[in-house]
Amino acid sequence: MIVDRNQVGEGTLTEEEVIDVLKTCFDPEINIDIWTLKLIYEIKTVEPNKVFIKMTFTSPMCPFGPQIVEEIRYKLKSKNAEPDVEVVFSPPWEPNEEVKELLGLV
Repeated sequence: MIVDRNQVGEGTLTEEEVIDVLKTCFDPEINIDIWTLKLIYEIKTVEPNKVFIKMTFTSPMCPFGPQIVEEIRYKLKSKNAEPDVEVVFSPPWEPNEEVKELLGLV
């Protein structure tokens, strides 16, 4: 989803800017960023400065889940965005081939 600044207003982050932020948030257990891990299912700019993110964790019992969500919120707020992060477990996360290679599973 590409966000047109003329439609949503000054100061609104584009999808690319949100993705750049997400690429700086790492799962501490495996030291790979959450964007590369494909933990992000959806990004929407709902209205000026409000960003909705639907995501999952590598497992429902991820001990670092709350920490990851707080890091996302903190970093987006530092960009003057109001983040709304929803965590879902359906569909369950499965690593793609690229991630499997990064994890040494293939």
